[in-house]
Amino acid sequence: MNKSLASLALAGSLATALTTLAAPAASAADAKEKCYGIALKGQNDCAAGPGTTCAGTSKIDYQKNAWKLVPTGTCETMKVPGGMGSLMQGPAPV
Repeated sequence: MNKSLASLALAGSLATALTTLAAPAASAADAKEKCYGIALKGQNDCAAGPGTTCAGTSKIDYQKNAWKLVPTGTCETMKVPGGMGSLMQGPAPV
């Protein structure tokens, strides 16, 4: 009976170790970053900046101080009228 209990404990330890190793890879694939200047009017994510209170409050397409969450590493490759997405907040519209 002790052999069976030891085998069960070993199997549990191995399963935990494998889960721990796999978890960081999954979370890295799901990583997001704020990308400014890519949201269409009314489609920004929360707290865009001056003149907005939360999600869906951007006043114009591609508002420089409005952001959306995008997969990490993709923001600056997104082409929009007048340039590319930015990791830094731009000025509020006038």
